[in-house]
Formats: sequence, structure tokens, C-alpha cells
Amino acid sequence: MQLAIRMGGAFAALLAVTMIVPTASAADRSGLEADTSVEVVDVNGIEVDTEASAETRKIIESDAAVAAAAANVCGSGYTISTNAARYGTYGTTYTWTNGTTTGSGYYDKPICAVFFNDTGTAHSMGVRLKDNYTATPDTEDFGTYSSYAGPVYQNKGYCGQAYSYMKVGSSVVVDNYLKVGSCN
Repeated sequence: MQLAIRMGGAFAALLAVTMIVPTASAADRSGLEADTSVEVVDVNGIEVDTEASAETRKIIESDAAVAAAAANVCGSGYTISTNAARYGTYGTTYTWTNGTTTGSGYYDKPICAVFFNDTGTAHSMGVRLKDNYTATPDTEDFGTYSSYAGPVYQNKGYCGQAYSYMKVGSSVVVDNYLKVGSCN
């Protein structure tokens, strides 16, 4: 489901400060089918998958309020960061899980991806999420956005990948894949 309201520039930063997602404990997720196989560490109040990259931790440490705002875009329960990537001054992609299991396998965890536009100006951009099952179609959101593309979801996306794209004028400035979770 696409959110009808998109945040822009300084308003997004202000909103991020007022909408920080508290770290959800296992008890907070008691109504969900909790899966303790995602081990987390606390990074400035954000739960981060221990398998996430060092770059992910640096991105969250540098601005936890913005990371929390990205989790808010994904919706209720998406509080565990699985990875993040910053693409210069153009944008940042975040992937999140809610700690539940949607199937019988280790990788059967729901994933949300959001690609934030860090330029403050509308550009052609998008985010695509692919899970680790070949039969599942990709989910994507492409258009002209000043704040973010997404959120996009996969029910079994933990070992998948997020693709981020941005074009500024006639130049493609972001054309990257980000792994989601740990893949053995």
C-alpha cells in the first residue's frame, strides 16, 4: 500500500524527531509470531540485525532519528534494521523486518525497503525488493519523488536484495543493489 503523504526536506527531519520508533522488545511483539533467530544489537535506540554491515551501523549512528523515520514509513512493527546503504549525497536505502516468521524457513521473514531522496529536489527514482524465492514477483515503486520511493514489501525477503535507482537530469547517479539480511 502506497502512503498518500510524502515528507520533504526539513519537514522530514522535524517529523523524524517527533516520530522516533521505540526499540521493540520481544514482549512488545508478543502478539506476533516472534522469531529469535534474528539477533540484534542496539545502535542509538534502533535494533540492528547483528548480520547487518558495519556501514549500516555507521549510517544509523550518524542519524538515528532519520533511521527511525524510515522505519515509520514501513509501518507498525518494522523496527529491526537489516541493512542500509548511503549513495553519496543522493539517497539512502533502508531495509527493515518486524521479527516475525511468515513460513517455515530461516529466511521467511517479512522485509520492507525504502529509498530516501537526500537531495531535497524531486528526481526520477525507485526501489525494488526481491525475495530469495524465484517464483515470487518483485515489488517496486518508481516515479518522481522529492522525499522517498517505497515502501515496498516482501513476505519472505530476508535473504533477498533491494535495488535503488535515481536519475538526476540525464545522468543515472544511483544504480545499486543492497543485500537484505544474511544469506548462507
